[in-house]
Amino acid sequence: MARQNKSEPIKFKIEESIGVLSSSTNGWQKELNLVSWNDQPPKFDIRSWSPDHLKMGKGITFSNDEMNALKEIIQNAGL
Repeated sequence: MARQNKSEPIKFKIEESIGVLSSSTNGWQKELNLVSWNDQPPKFDIRSWSPDHLKMGKGITFSNDEMNALKEIIQNAGL
């Protein structure tokens, strides 16, 4: 659901930290988390986060069905 007022800040809450995929020398980490965006049900989310989790980079979100499909693709690829 789109925000009604684009000037409103995006609200987010990391519901569960699942794991760190990589770390950079400046302290930012690419992470897999369950994140609730704008009070919506949480989705799987992969993106870079600052050490305090107040700033974030661009990322991608996955529904449960999409994450299951990705998992199957990765397993079938032998990765």
